[in-house]
Amino acid sequence: MVFKKGIQVRVICGKDKGKNGEILEINRKLKKVKIKSINMVKKHLKPTKENKGGIISKENYIHISNIKNLDEKKKDKKTIGKK
Repeated sequence: MVFKKGIQVRVICGKDKGKNGEILEINRKLKKVKIKSINMVKKHLKPTKENKGGIISKENYIHISNIKNLDEKKKDKKTIGKK
């Protein structure tokens, strides 16, 4: 499968199974991707001059084998079966 930044995908296993999202970032060496609002984790930040610090939520990586591409062309076609 070919994954590119900005395409729509669906999570097929894990805690976010069945959710759809857009690819934000790809790490081809580790075979992992970040998907918008999927696999959210809490991160504790120290206060600095630039930011206030505290607990923030951010996306974490998910393995490529746990997602599938949502193709817009296939979505519009209807399945015709035998009667």
